[in-house]
Amino acid sequence: MKELAIYLAFIIFITVIIPIALIKGYDLVMKDEKKIERVEEEYTVKVYNTKTGKVQKMKLEEYIKGVVAAEMPAAFHIEALKAQAVAARTYAVYKMEKYPNGDPDHPQAPLCNDVHCQAWLSMEELLDRHSQDWMDKYWGKIEAAVEDTKGEIITYNGKPIEPLYHSTSGGMTEDSEAVFANALPYLRSVESPYEDGAPRLRDTVEMAMDEFIGKIEGKYPNIKLTKETLPHRIKLIERSESGRILKLQIDNQIVTGREIRELFGLNSTNFTITIVKDEDKIKIETVGYGHGVGMSQWGANGMAKKGSTYREILKHYYTGVEIEQLRMEN
Repeated sequence: MKELAIYLAFIIFITVIIPIALIKGYDLVMKDEKKIERVEEEYTVKVYNTKTGKVQKMKLEEYIKGVVAAEMPAAFHIEALKAQAVAARTYAVYKMEKYPNGDPDHPQAPLCNDVHCQAWLSMEELLDRHSQDWMDKYWGKIEAAVEDTKGEIITYNGKPIEPLYHSTSGGMTEDSEAVFANALPYLRSVESPYEDGAPRLRDTVEMAMDEFIGKIEGKYPNIKLTKETLPHRIKLIERSESGRILKLQIDNQIVTGREIRELFGLNSTNFTITIVKDEDKIKIETVGYGHGVGMSQWGANGMAKKGSTYREILKHYYTGVEIEQLRMEN
């Protein structure tokens, strides 16, 4: 009887217990596979291509390589490229969290390949824009900058920031509320002293006085100017601490520096208007290039050449932030 009981127990073990264990194990594997697929899915970005009108799907890290190549000169120091990679990755995550179903301006996807979001170029576009020699020289460097910072994002109070960036600040970045609607604690004005060599650090736009007056009156019908009255009817009302013009009074109307920048295609709102009467022209001199908020790309390169790491660069330009590993929810 004892031998029979042992034999029956063995048969039950073989025919019932082991299959159940195998099924459970298979179920766990399947769950893990589904979990992996879900995580990979969350790391996939959707980008609306403004040229083709189609949505492209790609892995986050591959997308970041195309952004770094499009947004920053590949000849920059590797630490500057790493800073750009982390900023670009953070911006992508920020947009995907804010607009999971699509940006209001392009509801097909949270991101686009244009400067409305951040520029992105495919390998084919990079080859068309540059050359195979450029690809051979720089693509490995871009890949290294992205892979060495894989999954890293910038956070403030544990949440991804909106990491705005621009080409050249002209010596000091700008507070966010001086340019955009919101005052963000991590987008504060900071010094950016290492921008020597930036091609658009300083620029001059010249035009005839009649052209200047025509553009002003075309934009603001209530303003009336003549060559004789012009010198007395342009007054500076307010500059920010960084030197950018916030408000001007032209004749009887208050206009913003941002409006004047857009009207005349200026590089920045840090400008000076000079009336050259004997030459019958207007000269507008600008300092910096871009909106001036967040990270200065040329400043980042300057810091990198002075020995700063990408983390130090990011923490300089974005106040009170942390660099964290991107965590996906299970």
